[in-house]
Amino acid sequence: MALLRFSTCFAVLSGLALAAAPAVAQTNDLEASFDSALGTELRNPQTYEAVYESGFEQRIAELADGNQGRIGVAAMDLSSGEMIMVLGDQLFPMASTSKIAVAATYLEMVEQGRYSLTSEFPLLIPVRSAKYSSAAAPVREGKYMQAIDLIEIMITRSSNPATDALLAAVGGPDKVNAWMRRQGINDFSIDRDIATLVRDDGEYDPASWIDPRDSATPKAMVRLLQGLYRGDFLSDQSRRVLLGAMSRTVTGKRRIVANMPSAARVSHKTGSLNNTSSDIGIIESPDGRAIAVAIYVTGQGSRSAREERIAAIARALYDGFAAKARNRRVWTNGQRTGG
Repeated sequence: MALLRFSTCFAVLSGLALAAAPAVAQTNDLEASFDSALGTELRNPQTYEAVYESGFEQRIAELADGNQGRIGVAAMDLSSGEMIMVLGDQLFPMASTSKIAVAATYLEMVEQGRYSLTSEFPLLIPVRSAKYSSAAAPVREGKYMQAIDLIEIMITRSSNPATDALLAAVGGPDKVNAWMRRQGINDFSIDRDIATLVRDDGEYDPASWIDPRDSATPKAMVRLLQGLYRGDFLSDQSRRVLLGAMSRTVTGKRRIVANMPSAARVSHKTGSLNNTSSDIGIIESPDGRAIAVAIYVTGQGSRSAREERIAAIARALYDGFAAKARNRRVWTNGQRTGG
């Protein structure tokens, strides 16, 4: 697929820039490498028609244009396995989208009998401290809550104290990373608890720097969503707990859900940090298809502009995959259509 070739080229060049600066890499350097190899015209929207094979790919590329800040997109039709990406192999700040993996790690421990959904843990509430003043931000214990309720508020309302409660219960970031590795997902890393991540937010501008800490690729997050939806990673009960919470998310009303038709069902998790907004989730259509989507947007001038971009990309993905599904059905019936 042409779009995949395009995004892979950018990812390879990005890797070269990262090798020169292990901690972070400037987007200007990435763009210089990209321009040197392929020319500036390939990032210009009016030339997308010559680069991409279909109008669907062209539309996603136009919406994910990164001139005002990096935008990463990965999406998969879970019925056909077809995938589309823009910078899908490049690292982006996960922000709160990482909370899905924290919940999944805890749910596996429930399945192993190490905890239960009624096990109680204290909320871990941040204590005021100066940025970068310690390796881990200080926290204090708050109200004890059952794990099932912690999962509910950490997903639906993106509660940071609830997330840190479960993160501590599973044994910290390394345990979550290990769970992801066991699922075959490598381009993912939680390096700090949420209290520390939020306290020290703003150290780098994600629109112009790639920080490998607390980051993942859109492609990795789509693989996480795919495995959770299909039941590859967790039991049916655990899957229902996590996807059920995602279906009740109340944050991000101007993101993936904003432009969706009323008949579509969205189960998702949002993320927000300095100059970055994201949303990942499953979009289920009335005809029974499901799409796993991961959208990470940096820059764009404002949070509202980032959210508008997420909403537009999500709807274009929904419509594009629906059109492809219709075309496949027509071909199955032995008829050929245009488009």
